[in-house]
Amino acid sequence: MPKRYDATELQLFASTLFQRAGLAAERAEVMAKVFLQADLLGFTTHGMNRVASNLAWLQSGDTRAQGEPEVLHDRGNCFNWDADFLPGPWVLTRAIAHALERVPDHGVVSATIRRSQHIACLAAYLPAIVEAGYVALLTCSTPAESTVAPQGSRDPLFSANPLAFAAPAGDYPLLFDISMSVTAGGYVARARREGRKMPTQCLKDSDGKLSDDPAVFKSGGSILPVGGADHGYKGAALSAMLEVLSMALGGYGRGDAAAKDDDEANSVFLQIIDPQAFGSRADFLRQTVALCNLWEHSRSDSDAPVRVPGQRAWAARERQLREGVELYPTIMQDLEPWAEKLHVIMPRAIS
Repeated sequence: MPKRYDATELQLFASTLFQRAGLAAERAEVMAKVFLQADLLGFTTHGMNRVASNLAWLQSGDTRAQGEPEVLHDRGNCFNWDADFLPGPWVLTRAIAHALERVPDHGVVSATIRRSQHIACLAAYLPAIVEAGYVALLTCSTPAESTVAPQGSRDPLFSANPLAFAAPAGDYPLLFDISMSVTAGGYVARARREGRKMPTQCLKDSDGKLSDDPAVFKSGGSILPVGGADHGYKGAALSAMLEVLSMALGGYGRGDAAAKDDDEANSVFLQIIDPQAFGSRADFLRQTVALCNLWEHSRSDSDAPVRVPGQRAWAARERQLREGVELYPTIMQDLEPWAEKLHVIMPRAIS
């Protein structure tokens, strides 16, 4: 049975771990907040679940604890940074802060980041943007990773290439975070660890045969693109688009030999849009609220209600802040050895 933890204590616990691993307090607090935000929204594979790997990268030197991103280009309304393996959640949060400062003047601000250490859950960055009244588009790709095979190919080419989007609406924002693969690698790894099959044949083995066995993914297999075996060409096309936005605009990726050794470092594309650059906020909200209301109240084709992207995540965030954060059982199992090693007291479950 999953246990619940107080959100404030959980964030303090993660922050203390990062400080003991060598991060300055301000950076450690940002990291902890991002990982916690993912679990609050219900994204359990890329929230607190990624704290352990980030601690390992800090201690091994794969993550650069100190220093600033290098500004490669800056035109005010768009900029490109080289993070040189700074902590992903910290450097992306910093880029978002820069963009938020500029968007009132420019209307639309776009940014790319190359060689950022893994940025984890994209949705975790969106609440601050959408609560400020802006539209957010965020995507990333991993130049060193090839896990998703194009339609008709047995060879993996793309990374998972998640895409996150948020827009202000009514009681909850329109918000989603989806990979351009049928499932995320984190879910495949979790199923393999727990000895379970995948719910569908969303994988290919190294011979190109469809499979639901997560073991094939570790032996030269791949994940199907969005659209699956029949319509995967759509997912492959979207994957290519997102790699253009993140790698090509950033000027670093699959065309660079050095990128093959970058492990989980991400190429990032960020865009923040002020609706008031195009018209009144009231006009914008009239459209987004109407869209969400029509969607939510459309007739269901089952016993379950129709759900709008963002509705469940926003409700989960509010509920878990009140009642405690429900963590996937293996997360604390993975963090306990780190707590012992870094002499940090484990948080107590509240239920």
